Amino acid sequence: MSSDPAATGQPGRWRRELRATALLSAPLVVGQLASMGMNVVVTVLAGRDDTATLAAIGIGAPAWSVVILLCIGVLMAVPPTVAQLAGGGRRGEIGAVARQALWLALGLGLSLLLLIRAAPAALAWFIDPALMPGVRDYLLGIGWGAPALALYFALRYVAEGVAWTVPTMLVGASGLALLPFLGQALMLGSGPLPALGAGGLGLAVALALWWQVLAMALTLWRSRRCADLGLFVRFDPPQPVVIGRLLRLGVPMGLAIFMEGSLFVATALLIATLGPLPIAVHQVAILAASVAFMVPLGVAMGTTVRVGQAAGAGDAEGVRWAARAGWGLGLATQTGSALLLALGGTAIAGLISRDPAVVGLAASLMLLAAVFQFADGLQAISGGALRGLKDVRMPALITVFSYWGVGLPTGVLLGGVGGAGGALVFGLGWGPTGYWIGLILGLSVAAVLLTWRFVARSSRDLRPVTARRENG
Repeated sequence: MSSDPAATGQPGRWRRELRATALLSAPLVVGQLASMGMNVVVTVLAGRDDTATLAAIGIGAPAWSVVILLCIGVLMAVPPTVAQLAGGGRRGEIGAVARQALWLALGLGLSLLLLIRAAPAALAWFIDPALMPGVRDYLLGIGWGAPALALYFALRYVAEGVAWTVPTMLVGASGLALLPFLGQALMLGSGPLPALGAGGLGLAVALALWWQVLAMALTLWRSRRCADLGLFVRFDPPQPVVIGRLLRLGVPMGLAIFMEGSLFVATALLIATLGPLPIAVHQVAILAASVAFMVPLGVAMGTTVRVGQAAGAGDAEGVRWAARAGWGLGLATQTGSALLLALGGTAIAGLISRDPAVVGLAASLMLLAAVFQFADGLQAISGGALRGLKDVRMPALITVFSYWGVGLPTGVLLGGVGGAGGALVFGLGWGPTGYWIGLILGLSVAAVLLTWRFVARSSRDLRPVTARRENG
């Protein structure tokens, strides 16, 4: 990525940087896989109940995913803020910022609770009335977890900002381990507990999230590693200036994350207009691709922290090395993912679906998934590196342009849009293949532009940039 001889003439530095990034990112990858595992557990449990419960989860899950995207995006302001303070030798200031991040998370969580409780009324306009009771019960149950979700991410991101990622792995895994027991008991009933169906599954997720909040708070409180941060030494009222600074970083990040996530939601909805087989094929392939994406996403989170620490110290060369290590590690992991999807697509699809038609077509889509592994990994890691520099506004615009200005229109044109009975009413009719070509193009444009943006920004003097960001 650079003509700097240091990038190629110091193999020892390469080994150290790659090792540091890998050790930091590995627990984050496990934590992300645990988060995705919750969706898998809920889906499997719903399938054991009845078709109506499974359908309710399938409709309610996208609405809940909006809550997750908003939480992750807005609160992503915390890791670079904490990392720059730590890198600049200002660890004593982290506790005060963390307490304001918790106030922000609480307000965000309560707002999203109200949003998710209003969602059934909006969904009622689009779905079969017979499914509405299950959808409503699921969303009302899981909605109680919205404040917990926000508070958990705030605490988790504080730990990650000081380069302590093991709690993310352990607490995330504990929540995943707890969910099957809670879900089974609340969905089907157990002893004095009544069978609550889809609503029970939603409530089980909420309880697992509240467990994660308590476990993470206890971990940070008892840890010697965080003792000097003074996270819980006193009560601070909300401070609008500090919260406003976090929002100025977090809102553009939230926009970027939301636009990427909503691209995949919109793509699924448009493919669904083409009929049941195309959407089934797409869902099988996108699930495999989504699991693979958890690896570069974890690397991207680690890169954010390492870039942020170097930026806080005013170490421009350290910033560039942190990004190089992220890119190098991402290239290695994405090569493995691409080979797995390309060579094992049929076997993977067979684990998810038993329909031979779905398996065959999904395997062909996984060849395209193998192609976009590289673009997806590069855009994620370059975006993570930019977050480490607290550069958020232009990356948000790049994301909107790449996904919604390039990717989705291309997919609609090539894939087509169906009408009654799945009849083609617009586009070339390539089906899911056309939409996936659009995804590849959108992700590729984002990868190129975000990487170019980081190279341009990291070539500047970091000390004045950091100072301007800190001063709001």
